[in-house]
Amino acid sequence: MGQSAEFGKFLKAMRSRLSPEVAGTGPSTGARRVPGLRREEVARLAGVSTDYYVRLEQGRNIHPSRTVLDAVARALRLDSSEHAHMLDLLENCAGAPREPGANAAQGVRPALRQLLDAVGEVPALVLGRRNDVLAGNRMAFLLFADFPALPPAERNLTRWTILDPAARELFRDWKTVAAEAAGSLRLDVGRHPNDPQANHLVGELAVHSEHFRQWWAGHRVATRAAGTVRLHHPAVGDLELNFENLVLPEDPDQTLRVYSARPGSPSSDALALLGSLGAAPDAGLERDPAAMAESGDAG
Repeated sequence: MGQSAEFGKFLKAMRSRLSPEVAGTGPSTGARRVPGLRREEVARLAGVSTDYYVRLEQGRNIHPSRTVLDAVARALRLDSSEHAHMLDLLENCAGAPREPGANAAQGVRPALRQLLDAVGEVPALVLGRRNDVLAGNRMAFLLFADFPALPPAERNLTRWTILDPAARELFRDWKTVAAEAAGSLRLDVGRHPNDPQANHLVGELAVHSEHFRQWWAGHRVATRAAGTVRLHHPAVGDLELNFENLVLPEDPDQTLRVYSARPGSPSSDALALLGSLGAAPDAGLERDPAAMAESGDAG
């Protein structure tokens, strides 16, 4: 198990957000020069020496056991996603050799494309590494964006959510949704630190979004198997949709996300109206405007 500088930065960020009262370390003595817990307080809660914890946080070349890591996670009150991310940062060091084929383009099985068509009355997307939009059905592209019309490098749900003004108008709780998207990207980078596309995306988002820079500096991680999203669509008005994220067993880096509305609700009526408004691309994402123009198929 290697060591990563990001691992130490993550521990420090998690320590700084935790107050002594919440952590249960007892009354504080003396003025605190930094927010959150002191290193010695985390060490005491985790049952390790202060020197050992300091070396962990400084990114020294040490090899903590799973028992120690679990104790540190409990001391820092990490949730399951944060705990998994902490382990990823140790197991997938940025300096480690790349996995064979790790950056190969992800494909979508024909049967999965058929499934997207089969659930055509509700929006559905296949998301890959970095939240790249690998496929989607007509309803998803009507609800969110015409991803097939975008250049391939921009067919990414996180990028669109954070940078596109249309996304700010669509998501009624944009800041929450965008922060979760940034947290999902950090999880992906923790699992695949040598991915140049992910690193480029992080850099682009950091350059263009102050919000993203703050979320990234806080080492926030986020993942949800299900939830609710509130939207205001320019064509059909307000919707409240449930979503389910289904990790595909054939490829754990691909997720099928399906949105649905409660039967008989105004949101269900709005989805039906959206589906009647016009055409949108099908499940394929092969359409490239530049290539179409060169071939004479555009317009």
